[in-house]
Amino acid sequence: MGMTIAEKILAAHSGHDAVVPGQLIECATDWVLCHEITTPAALRMLEERGMDRVFNPDQIVAVPDHSVPAMNIKAAKMYQKLKSWVQEKGIKHFFDVGRGGIAHVVLENTGLMKPGQTLVSGDSHTCNAGALGAFATGVGSTDLAGAIYAGKVWFKVPETMLIRVTGQTQPGVTPKDIVLEVIKRIGADGANYMVMEWVGDYIDGLDMEGRFTLTNMAIEAGGKTGIVAVDDTTRAYMSARGVTPDQYTEYQSDADANFKVVVEVDASAVEPTVAYPHIPSNGRVAGSDRIAVTHAYVGSCTNGRITDLRDVARILKGRRVADGVQMIVVPATQAIWKQAAQEGLLEIFVEAGASVSYPSCGACLGMHSGVLGPDDVCISSSNRNFVGRMGDPSAQIYLASPATVAASAVAGFISDPREYNDTINAAD
Repeated sequence: MGMTIAEKILAAHSGHDAVVPGQLIECATDWVLCHEITTPAALRMLEERGMDRVFNPDQIVAVPDHSVPAMNIKAAKMYQKLKSWVQEKGIKHFFDVGRGGIAHVVLENTGLMKPGQTLVSGDSHTCNAGALGAFATGVGSTDLAGAIYAGKVWFKVPETMLIRVTGQTQPGVTPKDIVLEVIKRIGADGANYMVMEWVGDYIDGLDMEGRFTLTNMAIEAGGKTGIVAVDDTTRAYMSARGVTPDQYTEYQSDADANFKVVVEVDASAVEPTVAYPHIPSNGRVAGSDRIAVTHAYVGSCTNGRITDLRDVARILKGRRVADGVQMIVVPATQAIWKQAAQEGLLEIFVEAGASVSYPSCGACLGMHSGVLGPDDVCISSSNRNFVGRMGDPSAQIYLASPATVAASAVAGFISDPREYNDTINAAD
């Protein structure tokens, strides 16, 4: 029996010729990604046990991103803890406030993370990096502590779900709509502890930014990670970051690999999708109901990239955000913020009446810079719409693509971005 991409990576990192789903392995980690919220807890565990060391300071990436710049004294102390640890241990891959942004998007753009490698972090959306043909997953602070200390983590080898997406999407339909459609079909636990491997001619033609959106949301279906095989698009992406093919290993799933589930998606039949409260699997077609919104949020590790901001700008250009709607746009990194400024996108957002914030996770998890109040209704390009996720428990969160968020901000209620297809086609 052949192996999947994920199984091959895990076998190579655990000293086995082959592994099978359900097998317990001790897996070497190529990278450990740290931020200021979950890492301090892991460091305290190590310090309390006299295990205060780093397995390899050159294989740690630290990015403060959740509550930066610090919103209060507690947040400032967490940031200080991370920064002092970085300085004490000589960790060189530190992307400080003003030099980084949201950790997952920062890492994907550095060229540090490569195909065939493994990554763990104390953050559930670490699966983002699977778009590079790597095995990347979130762990708890205890496992994070072990990874920092020993460079190893225990895993149960996951089963793999194959998601085959064929055909081409309608104008106005984005990778975010594709992944929301899949989660709607399989349920919020439909890929529980599975690898979600994306294939098909739609995936073959998708840019890396769209692939990151797909793998980023694996956790919202209960997945262990998402993954896309390396192809010319991946190679070009790595080459643009100074990484050559001899610096990484490519893995492809074997023809006789065992997939637990196969999901078939016709991209041409997918419509702009909105996940209604309070679970990402509660998907419906955008504009099905006239639901007034008070907030519109564009950002997060899922959809704060430059292509997302361009989608928003196409709709907002020459238009205004509806009265009574607070719109916040958050470029995911400093580099994206700068590029958006150079392309004139930030000016379009401001002219439309939107607020442009600094790169951080911020409002996505209800920490700062856009926290929702009682009974607020937000349409968001982020990844999670749980009760209390973005603020007050009575607030309603609807997940959608950046294009749908922009269309809804202009209309003042949840709307179908295909109503602006003339704008999209003109921009293309």
